[in-house]
Amino acid sequence: MSWRNDIRVVVGLDFGTTYSGFTYCHVSDKQNICTNDIWPGEMAQLKTNTVLQYDDKLEKISDWGLPALSKRPNRKKINKNDSKPVELFKLHLGNLQDHLKPKLTVEYKKAITDYLREIGNLIKDTVTTTWSGIDYSKNVMLVLTVPAEYSDKAKAIMRECALNAGLLSDKLSEKLQFTTEPEAAAIYCMDSSLKEHDLAVSGTTFMIVDCGGGTVDLTTQKLEDEKQLGEITERAGDYCGSTFIDKEFVKYLRDKLGNNVIDLLEEKHYGQMQYMIQEFCRNAKLPFTGDDVNFHYEMDLEEVLPDLLQYVKDDVKEALEEVEWMIKLDYKAIKSMFDPIVERILRMIRTQLDNSRETCSAIFLVGGFSQSKYLQKRIKEEFNECVENISVPSNPIAAISRGAAIYGISLYNADNYSPDGMKCIISSRVLKFTYGIKTASKWKKGDPKERRTFDGHIHRFSCVAKRGTKTLVDKEIVIDHLTPQYPFQTVGIFQIYYTREYEAKFCDENGMELLGTLKIDLPDLHLGCNRPVAFGLKFGSMEITATARNDTNGQNYQTTFEIDTEN
Repeated sequence: MSWRNDIRVVVGLDFGTTYSGFTYCHVSDKQNICTNDIWPGEMAQLKTNTVLQYDDKLEKISDWGLPALSKRPNRKKINKNDSKPVELFKLHLGNLQDHLKPKLTVEYKKAITDYLREIGNLIKDTVTTTWSGIDYSKNVMLVLTVPAEYSDKAKAIMRECALNAGLLSDKLSEKLQFTTEPEAAAIYCMDSSLKEHDLAVSGTTFMIVDCGGGTVDLTTQKLEDEKQLGEITERAGDYCGSTFIDKEFVKYLRDKLGNNVIDLLEEKHYGQMQYMIQEFCRNAKLPFTGDDVNFHYEMDLEEVLPDLLQYVKDDVKEALEEVEWMIKLDYKAIKSMFDPIVERILRMIRTQLDNSRETCSAIFLVGGFSQSKYLQKRIKEEFNECVENISVPSNPIAAISRGAAIYGISLYNADNYSPDGMKCIISSRVLKFTYGIKTASKWKKGDPKERRTFDGHIHRFSCVAKRGTKTLVDKEIVIDHLTPQYPFQTVGIFQIYYTREYEAKFCDENGMELLGTLKIDLPDLHLGCNRPVAFGLKFGSMEITATARNDTNGQNYQTTFEIDTEN
């Protein structure tokens, strides 16, 4: 009996950089999809903050979500240092420059694990309370969303953290599935927005621009047979979410107050800094549309940063006293904080359109940042001549978790497990990396002399799947006619590498990384090296899977594929 036959509930978990949420649905009532809106310290909100507050020993969680964020500064405790919550820890998983990654008081994997444990406990309570008799470990499929730019290693680390958080009983459990954030949003829009705009017909091509707090992710999908989506160009992602506008605001303050002042406030009075950023978001970032050139925001530094006085230098202090500790952000200043981020998003959309050979009928903006009127305005100004429909779907904040749940239901219904023969809602994906294996062959004249091994071989990168290739989700790429290098080998070990480059020759080239190790049992020692092996790899699914067999008699071999998550 397949594990899918035990599934009763599907949960889509949108684990975001700044906010997280989940949607749940019973497989027998697919029309009744519910997005959680009850969180610690708040109700009627579709997401909560991706934030943790630890105890003094940094071991146990004292608060998570909104309660973990510091509130308005308390003047009665003006000399007391604020405890610093742990946030933005998800940024450590992506391919982000080190200086842009936040400094954490705990190891990032611990933070991810601890947060998944807290939100996982809430998921378990919600599911088992809603439906009696549900056993989370047996009856629940969890679909976890990841940014478009995540590598296979990042997904493997997420799986490892989910296991340590108690969301899985087995590291390789298929009850945990992945989908990308823009792909989940595309599924949600296929189910709603395409119908709303009379675009739910085969052949319609549309783009999802998922604007989150940390990342902005894009995917361009084509509706096939009105029931399936196929990715038509390589999905893209970059670190240009709304939190980077907050960073521009802090940079502005550094110019006004001095680097040392901001460093001390962040170190000793983090709660006040956080409150100040929240005030900027509420009064400047969110309401800014770009239409009113007289728009401005005045901030009383003495009110929002009561401990500022002890750190500023005399000349800065005198200047602030002259304006009664008020700083004024005018239209030009606020626009200058948005524009570097918005320009990066516009370039991504332009590249995505240029790379697509299909006419894009619609662009749907989802995620929290998509509600920015200024961002909407700039995207429409730039692309309204070439894309007829540019809009924000209903419930853009919940789009990703709801799409993830719908994706999970399609997996449950797929192929042999559905009485009506439904297929997975995603039919194909475009590879973001070039994959290959490290092979050994006899060194020949003309090969690089420095690469000749002591026994006369040379190691090469043998390409298996090339970046930019469109592949079906269930397509297996077979590598055959591989033989043991030595007659006494009992295990075949193949190192699988990946790179963002389209072409490669060797496994130590710049940008090349070890993905993992494939191990295949090699019985029948009496046959020596005459034991041809064929193994298959599936790259179209969100996680790479491997199989192996005897190339002569078709016997299946024991195979394990371990992704390298340490380096």
